[in-house]
Amino acid sequence: MSVVCPTVLAQNPHDFRQQLERVSHFAERIQIDVADGRFASNKTVELKHLWWPENLLVDLHMMYLDPARELDRLLKLKPHLVIVHAEAEGNFAAMATTLRDAGIKVGVALLQKTSAESVKPVLDLVDHVLIFAGTLGHFGGHPDMRMLEKARAIRQWNPALEIGWDGGVSDLNIADIAAAGVDVFNVGGYIQHAADPSHAYAILNSLALGTQT
Repeated sequence: MSVVCPTVLAQNPHDFRQQLERVSHFAERIQIDVADGRFASNKTVELKHLWWPENLLVDLHMMYLDPARELDRLLKLKPHLVIVHAEAEGNFAAMATTLRDAGIKVGVALLQKTSAESVKPVLDLVDHVLIFAGTLGHFGGHPDMRMLEKARAIRQWNPALEIGWDGGVSDLNIADIAAAGVDVFNVGGYIQHAADPSHAYAILNSLALGTQT
């Protein structure tokens, strides 16, 4: 099932509240991007300032160099999914095991330079693979559609795995992204910058669902 997942990428608690309230009344699932200013060039709102309505599924995209340092806080927040970058430092297997034991799903994200083959050995530890095709830590930009080859490869290796896409999703490309086997479309600027975010969300949902048979 295709899922359009509005993204929240905020620099401070005030912006975070505004972005969250802009989408939380119509979205069933959102992605919150957090960055430590080391893995990505910018720093976002800190984990200690995060909150969300109880009925909302929240994926946390951790753009952290050493995400395991935040493990205790992640366990307290208890999001639906925590996505850690394959390029990050630390023991991914140990962190994944701790999160899953706590009932939190685990995802691994791949930057453009990182091959799908590099995470093939850990696919049995994760619930979700995020294909990153945009500009790290920023809304908008032009997606690198060549990254769809990673989605096709991962879908072939594990048909049951949830695959996400992050970067430049719009009404012009969502159908092509869905056709490559992507399930979750993390959408930032197209929804957050729209005059009517709920209408933009509905358009993307319609186009994504139209690719399913």
